[in-house]
Amino acid sequence: MEAARGHFDAHGLERSSVDAIAAAAGVSKMTVYSRFASKEALFEAVVRDRTDRVMGGLAGVEALDPRKPGKALRAIGGQFLALTREDDALRQFRMVYGAAGSRPAACEAFHRQGAERLNADLASYLARATDAGSLQLRDPRQAADLFLAMFLGDGHIRGLLMLDMPDERENRALLREAVRVFMAAYGSKRRHPAGRIR
Repeated sequence: MEAARGHFDAHGLERSSVDAIAAAAGVSKMTVYSRFASKEALFEAVVRDRTDRVMGGLAGVEALDPRKPGKALRAIGGQFLALTREDDALRQFRMVYGAAGSRPAACEAFHRQGAERLNADLASYLARATDAGSLQLRDPRQAADLFLAMFLGDGHIRGLLMLDMPDERENRALLREAVRVFMAAYGSKRRHPAGRIR
C-alpha cells in the first residue's frame, strides 16, 4: 500500500505500473495480483485508506457520541480539512480529474471510496444524532454532503491550482465557522418552560 501510494502520488494512475509498485514493495507482481485484482483495485484501496483517516471506518463512526454533534463535527471537519490541504491528497485529486475521460473505472473507484463513502459514514452519524435528539435533520445524507462541501471552497481550489494555501489560522477559522453554521441550521432547539429557545 505504501509503495502504491508513493507511485500513484509521484507518477499518476496512468504512468504507475504494477511491476514498479511490486519492485518498490519488495514483492513479486503475482503477490500484488493475489491481493488486488487490478491496478484500479489497488488504487481504490489507497483511496479507501485515506478516507479511513477522516472517519476511522465504521468503528470510528460508531464511537462518536450522538449527543455531542458539535464535538464530533469539529473532529470530522478537522480531519477532512487536513486531508483536503494535504499535498499527497491534492496530487491524487489532480490525477483523477486529469484521468476523468480516459479512466472511468478509476474515477468511479475514487468517488466510491472517497466522497460517497465519507458522505455515507457521516450521514450514519448524523442520523444517530437526530435519533438522539441533538440534531434535527430531514435528510442526513444531504446534510452530510453540505457539511463536507464547506471545506472544498477557495482554499481547496488554491491547493489544486498549486497556489498559496490558507495558513493554520485560516483553517481553524473555517472549521469553527463551518461547525457553527451547521449547528445553527440543524442543532436541536430545545425550549425552556418560558418558551425561549436554548
